[in-house]
Amino acid sequence: MTTTGQAHGEQWSGGARAWAKLVEPNTRGLYNAVHDRLGIVDGTRLLDVGCGPGGSALLAAGRGARVAGLDAAAGSIEVARERIPEGDFRVGDMESLPWRDGSFDAVTGFNSFQFAFDPVIALSQAHRVLASGGRLGMALWAPRKESQQPKIMAVVGALAPPQPPAGPGPFALSEPGVAESVLEAAGLRVVDGGQVPVVVEYPDSDAACGAMMAGGIAARAVQHSGEERVRQAMLEALEEFRVGTDGYRIENRFRFLIAE
Repeated sequence: MTTTGQAHGEQWSGGARAWAKLVEPNTRGLYNAVHDRLGIVDGTRLLDVGCGPGGSALLAAGRGARVAGLDAAAGSIEVARERIPEGDFRVGDMESLPWRDGSFDAVTGFNSFQFAFDPVIALSQAHRVLASGGRLGMALWAPRKESQQPKIMAVVGALAPPQPPAGPGPFALSEPGVAESVLEAAGLRVVDGGQVPVVVEYPDSDAACGAMMAGGIAARAVQHSGEERVRQAMLEALEEFRVGTDGYRIENRFRFLIAE
């Protein structure tokens, strides 16, 4: 049986450096909002599940946190280790965390838990490694209709291999009440939450396409349909969001939940 890590590791690995450069700077506001609500300070033991190339962990380390991270993509972990040499970054599966019970004061997951084949198991694992009194922060897309990026994702997704209509994906936990139910099933209780707008601005088509091809469904589409065809589809979809002569502006919305 294919695990969550096996399914997602390869498609996120090759674009890790592009993701760190072109995508993560746009989500700093989301990272900081969750870190603020979790009270990340000097000495906090923090695990970031689905850490990617380490953007959120880098901000937490800047607050003095003792950071660890797990990701299915070896390329992402390589970049995270370079950026935060003192961190504990490992390649693995979120449904089988390789840390002992009670190892962390806080666990975060930025756009990660919705990709688990079984998010209850993944969140139960996060719960297991939390120390007594620890908190979990989960950030995910708001419902699809509240963001502009899904329009582009749909165009690109049409060029990727077909997948079952139900199951893990970017919006699997986005509808009202779904994430809350999964957290409750994992033994966690929601105590806080909020929404954060994320406005992405690209100076030109190279930056826009480079960011969007850095991982996820675009990587699958490139493997299936070829880079040139995917790039052309992206450029056509991006026209709706053009500003000025060369740039693009895309407005998205994310939500976060704090649980204990």
